[in-house]
Amino acid sequence: MGVLRRWIAGGVCRCSVRLDGKTVLITGANTGIGKETSRDLAARGARVVMACRDLTRAERAADEIRRTTGNGNVVIRHLDLASVYSVRQFAKDFLDSEERLDVLINNAGVMMCPKWLTEDGFETQLGVNHLGHFLLTNLLLPKLKSSAPSRVVNVSSIAHRGGRIDFDDLFFSRRPYSSLESYRQSKLANVLFSTELARRLLGSGVSSFCLHPGVIRTELGRHVQGWFPLLGALLSLPSLLLMKTPRQGCQTSVYCTVTPGLEDRSGRYFSDCLETDEAPEGRNQAVARKLWEESARLVGLQDTC
Repeated sequence: MGVLRRWIAGGVCRCSVRLDGKTVLITGANTGIGKETSRDLAARGARVVMACRDLTRAERAADEIRRTTGNGNVVIRHLDLASVYSVRQFAKDFLDSEERLDVLINNAGVMMCPKWLTEDGFETQLGVNHLGHFLLTNLLLPKLKSSAPSRVVNVSSIAHRGGRIDFDDLFFSRRPYSSLESYRQSKLANVLFSTELARRLLGSGVSSFCLHPGVIRTELGRHVQGWFPLLGALLSLPSLLLMKTPRQGCQTSVYCTVTPGLEDRSGRYFSDCLETDEAPEGRNQAVARKLWEESARLVGLQDTC
C-alpha cells in the first residue's frame, strides 16, 4: 500500500531555493492546489499575492498561511476571471501598486460546470480557464518584463488530450453543450497559449511553462456528480485513496516556479516534476497562433506581445 501511495503522490519538488525579495501572483489561491502552492512559496520567503474571487475565504486562507509559514507578506486581492472588467481593474491596480512580478501562476479554474455564460457572453469554462488568464497575463507583461528573469506558470490538465478548439463555435452556441468537451477545449487552450506565449517572448527574459498537476482531491470536481453520476461515484470515498492531496498536487507548480535553469525549457509541458510531451494537438503552432488572435479579439486586447 505504501508503494501505491507513493506512486499516486507522484513527483516531489526537492529544490530548496529561497524566494526572498521575489513577488509571486497566484490566481485561485484560496483553496486546493492554489492554496498549497501559496503556502510553499510563502515558506520560501516570497511576497505572495493571492488573487481570488471570494475575499472572505481568501482572507481565511491567507491568515492560515501567514500563521503556518511565519511570513506576514501574504496579501489578497479581488479578481473575477469571469469578468473582463475585473481582470482589467485588477491588472491596473497591480501595476500601479506592486514593484515587481517574478512569477505569475495561472492556477484558477472551473471544471465541467453546467452551461453558464460570463458577463461578457463567454462560455464559462473557456472564459475563466483560458480567456481570463490570457488577458491577465498580457496586461501584466510589462511588470514581468521589468522583473526578468521571470516566469509564467500555466496549470492545465491531462484532459487537454483529445481536446479540440472549435473556432466556429467556441462557446457551444450551435452544438449541444458537453461539459467534458468544453473542459478539454479550455485545457487545450492553456497548453496552446503557453507555447505561443513562449514563442512570442523569446529573448525577453520571461519564460512560460505549462503543467498537469495530477488528479487532485479538490473542490474543482464538484460539478462532476451531477453530469456524470458514474464518474461521480468513482470519485467517492474509495477512489479518494487514488487521488493526490492538494499538497501533492501543487508540487509541479512549485517545481516550475523555483527550479533553476528551466529558462531554456520555456514553452514545455511538465507533469510530476518532470518535462514530458503534451498531446500532439497541443503542439499545433498554426492553431496556437489562431487561438491567440481570436482570444485577443474576444477580450478586446489591441496590443499583445
